Amino acid sequence: MNKRILSINKIREVDILNKEIKCIIWDLDNTLWDGVLLENDDISLKPGIVEIIRELDTRGILHSIASKNSFDYAIRKLEEFGISEYFLFPEINWDLKSISISNIQKSLNIGMDSILFIDDQIFERDEVKYAHPDITCMDALEYESLLNNSRLQHKYITRDAQRRRLMYMEDKQRREDEERFNGAPENFLASLDMTFVISEAQEEDLIRAIELTERTHQLNTTGYTYGYDELNNYRTSDDHKLLVCELTDRYGSYGKIGLALLEIKESALHLKLLLMSCRVMSRGVGTILLSYIMQMAKSQNKILLADFKKTDRNKVMYVTYKFANFKEVSTNEEGITVLENDLSMVQKFPHYVNVEIK
Repeated sequence: MNKRILSINKIREVDILNKEIKCIIWDLDNTLWDGVLLENDDISLKPGIVEIIRELDTRGILHSIASKNSFDYAIRKLEEFGISEYFLFPEINWDLKSISISNIQKSLNIGMDSILFIDDQIFERDEVKYAHPDITCMDALEYESLLNNSRLQHKYITRDAQRRRLMYMEDKQRREDEERFNGAPENFLASLDMTFVISEAQEEDLIRAIELTERTHQLNTTGYTYGYDELNNYRTSDDHKLLVCELTDRYGSYGKIGLALLEIKESALHLKLLLMSCRVMSRGVGTILLSYIMQMAKSQNKILLADFKKTDRNKVMYVTYKFANFKEVSTNEEGITVLENDLSMVQKFPHYVNVEIK
């Protein structure tokens, strides 16, 4: 039993070490800069640290701060250095750093296993690691190795990835305005001036499409990932349609947030994959792409089939299919359930969203 537990833990460690880092959380004193701020205002940034942060930002890697310090004093110093805008949801207080990191993780809505924490104090790193076993910790002395770290060299750097920090900042403003909004939630959604654009994927969309299949787990009907050539073959095939969708509002663009792969048959459209980014769950647009596909099938006098493969995180997509009136037809040996919709009930688009088909 002990050997089995050790083996499971070893596999878990390997899985974590192979996972891309999505966010770096920095300590400040003797980590981001040399010296202790509250002891000496005349401090300087670590050599090359700004260039490293900016380069990682262009790769779509986020940054935040977990530091035991005076919030106002530290923020002013970051503003003096001209880098305060790079740090999302900074936790600068006197709490345990494990608590600060937990707050950041929840705000970013990412896995703890995709966070790298950098601190000069081994005590702080050990405290964080004890509370969050899946996090990766690094001694501040190693910061110059960051650009060459394989977990920070993401396979795909899309336009959406390059805008990732800005999208979080836009979403933060949305949430703050929503909290201050005095009225029904649907009225707030209407005030956003949302536009949902559905289009056939172009070659320049494929990298983002791959990223969506690899990053989207909860709102993904099969959990499958696809390679570039595979998706490009579907994109150019007469027997398939590869659809992407983008959402914008008065704050900016959420980027490409949805993907659907359709197999075109003589009497049916077969939905092989449907996924939607979790970032738009609260915007009431999650069923628009599915409704469009249902409308398409109905206009062509075809039935609509859809594949669903249960994973440990995608139950909500099965519920989405059931609410849309899909019925189970069969399940094969690979665990893929085929559902069918007679299209007698097709949900309309939400009135508070402008839907464009390109």
